Amino acid sequence: MADAVSVAADPGADILCADLVRIFKVVAGDGQGVEVQALQGLNLRVDPGELVAVVGASGSGKSTLLSILSSLDRPTAGVAWVAGHDLLTMKEKERVAFRRRSVGFIWQQTGRNLLPYLTGAENVAAALAVTGRMRGTARRARVAEVLDLLEVSHCAGRRPAEMSGGEQQRVAIAVGIANSPRVLLADEPTGELDDSTSAHVLEAMRSVNRELGVTTLIVTHDPSVSEHVARTVQIRDGRTSTEVLRSTRVDEHGAEQHVAEEYAVVDRVGRLQLPDEFVTALDLRERVRLALEPDHVGVWPGRRAEAVPDGEEKSPTTRAAVEREESA
Repeated sequence: MADAVSVAADPGADILCADLVRIFKVVAGDGQGVEVQALQGLNLRVDPGELVAVVGASGSGKSTLLSILSSLDRPTAGVAWVAGHDLLTMKEKERVAFRRRSVGFIWQQTGRNLLPYLTGAENVAAALAVTGRMRGTARRARVAEVLDLLEVSHCAGRRPAEMSGGEQQRVAIAVGIANSPRVLLADEPTGELDDSTSAHVLEAMRSVNRELGVTTLIVTHDPSVSEHVARTVQIRDGRTSTEVLRSTRVDEHGAEQHVAEEYAVVDRVGRLQLPDEFVTALDLRERVRLALEPDHVGVWPGRRAEAVPDGEEKSPTTRAAVEREESA
């Protein structure tokens, strides 16, 4: 990751966070102030046109991250850029323009996405009216275009109460993309939907990403969302911990294979978090034994290295591992 100065000069990505920190001060039961560090040096890069899911358990920091990326909250320290805007230095006027034109939002609660007394078409038109970009025939054409893209043209004359949950969220996506934002942010967009409807909504978001090229970030606690995106970023304890990259490859017989590869994220000082299932499977705790090989690093539970039988020479990497273990 580039240093903060170079990042600020040329972020290059549609979403870029470097060493992002957010500290909240809360009052404890005894009346004393307590600091809670929700983000602890988080790093994240989303390039133009990517569709990425950020997954994490409750308390992992993902909601705090989305609040910062949507400019609803300010980070305590670090670097945060979205759609060419520096979120740390933005003034209020720029912040308003950012929310209206540069980013679109989809929230979990339907009441936060759609005005209940307006029809589907009127909700989309209202988003266009706020920016004043289109009027008259052009506005009506844009409304029809985005509703058709999301396959909810039949909801143009319906109010939210007359739509299903999936229809409401697809109309919400239409509202979010109406002003052609560079970035679309979604907070638990399938949180109130059943599995089948969730899949349809996620496929609609993938279609929008593919057709329009809008950079899309989905924040969720639902790991099944990962199946609908090419890249999933796991957040744990306020940091990005692992990434899963999905791709399609053709084998020697010409058949397509879907491949998912998991990577640990290494920060600028060399720290990484091992996935929970790895830690549990090997009962890793307190410390682990390491060995540097020509093309990989070995990690073992923190027991002393097995003795090498007399007459056999330890390899340099084995000797180094034993020496480090014995000196610990």
